[in-house]
Amino acid sequence: MLERFEFMTAGRIVFGDGILRELPSLAEPFGERALVVTGGNVRRAAPVLELLESASIACEVFSVSGEPTVQAACDGATKARAFRAQLVIGVGGGSALDAAKAIAALATNQGDPLDYLEVVGKAQPLINAPLPYIAIPTTAGTGSEATRNAVLTVEAQRMKVSLRSPLMLPRVALLDPSLTHSLPPQVTASSGLDALTQLIEPFISRRANPMTDALCREGIASVAWALPRAYADGSDAEARRAMACASLFSGIALANAGLGVVHGFAAPIGGMFGAPHGMICASLLPHGIAANVRALRAQDDSFARERLARLEEIALLLDADAPEAEAAVEALRALCARLNVPPLRALGVQREAFSEIVQKAKASNSMKANPAVLSDFELHAILEAAW
Repeated sequence: MLERFEFMTAGRIVFGDGILRELPSLAEPFGERALVVTGGNVRRAAPVLELLESASIACEVFSVSGEPTVQAACDGATKARAFRAQLVIGVGGGSALDAAKAIAALATNQGDPLDYLEVVGKAQPLINAPLPYIAIPTTAGTGSEATRNAVLTVEAQRMKVSLRSPLMLPRVALLDPSLTHSLPPQVTASSGLDALTQLIEPFISRRANPMTDALCREGIASVAWALPRAYADGSDAEARRAMACASLFSGIALANAGLGVVHGFAAPIGGMFGAPHGMICASLLPHGIAANVRALRAQDDSFARERLARLEEIALLLDADAPEAEAAVEALRALCARLNVPPLRALGVQREAFSEIVQKAKASNSMKANPAVLSDFELHAILEAAW
């Protein structure tokens, strides 16, 4: 019997090479004053600023270096209010888009941000609607342009947690795959494997539903052929389009079906060691899925067998040697090796911190949708294998 499910995504999705030129007409209905949030390289936002200025939309720029902190989001919200921004536009990778999303929310919801944060805060709902937000990704991986949360680092607790609300879904997601052509191979690999993780985990999640299943199937199949090509040749327009679409699908899927053990680990590791989120996920992906396969085999009930059947399907989508769950794991290992994914130790993760990482991962929201309940021993084993 089909269980109850919900489905939400960005209010409007506009996709295509060169589509950035439509930004002025998309932004004009929301106002004449825009806070443009970008990453550390402000020059990457120059085309956006030129387009807005040509439409007489006044702009102020807020730059976020690295992954956003709660303090950075608060500073951006203060700047948005001081500028009297009527809309927020995020342009960049997942960090810039999450920062922009959080700034749009906190600009209209003042007070202690901990009131709204998950895990370390009160997780209270937003009181007021955020400023209208337009997301323009320049990487293909996080899917932040289609999610209802912003991941922020709480520096005092060395944790990454979410500010989350359905109200935070972007009003417009503008995806121009040509903006990703200049990504270096390592970023292409880490962001692309983040997208793959965000397609696999929702597909085997406890909260999977028919709409996310369709997106995951299409996205996994696309990543299987497109990611190696984009990694080898960044100017491969066909591969870049496929990866941009797969990233979008991954964001929609995770927002509606949840994630799993890989992302359960990624949040505390990122908060504790400052390692890039995409590369953490890439390092953990085959080992986290392997642990789930073993746990589901041991569980041996109807739910476990159905999830193992999904993993067999993933093996086929990844063009594995056999339609078996274990073959899916081997295909992921081979893909990560082909893309030169480093182990956790190369990302600065310390083995003596494993116990703390495990405890924090168990408390994360991502872990709640994992298809199998993993013991502390099994969680430690994942870290050992990835280290």
